[in-house]
Amino acid sequence: MAGPPSEPVTIPDGAAAARPRIRTSPGRTRIGGAWIGLILGAVVLVFLLVFILQNLDPARVVFLGLEATLPLGIWLLFAAIAGVLLLAIPGLGRMVQWRRAAKRTGRTR
Repeated sequence: MAGPPSEPVTIPDGAAAARPRIRTSPGRTRIGGAWIGLILGAVVLVFLLVFILQNLDPARVVFLGLEATLPLGIWLLFAAIAGVLLLAIPGLGRMVQWRRAAKRTGRTR
């Protein structure tokens, strides 16, 4: 069974334009987050290096009439880089759109 209808919420003048505060856990800073990212990135690079060194068997690749032979680990590294670029290019385009929209509305830092 539904209760009585609630009253409409009113927002005081200027409250809607106020920026929300970003809450962070005590002791966490941007520098701390950067260090965590740096350490995780280094760990991933070590694993990538081990992977490449364990996959040194030559692999022949033919693409659009071009042919090359490199170690399998290197080919997989190239494929991973291509995948990152395929994700980054549309993301970069979207960021440019957001910045243009922010400039038009006057919401720049």
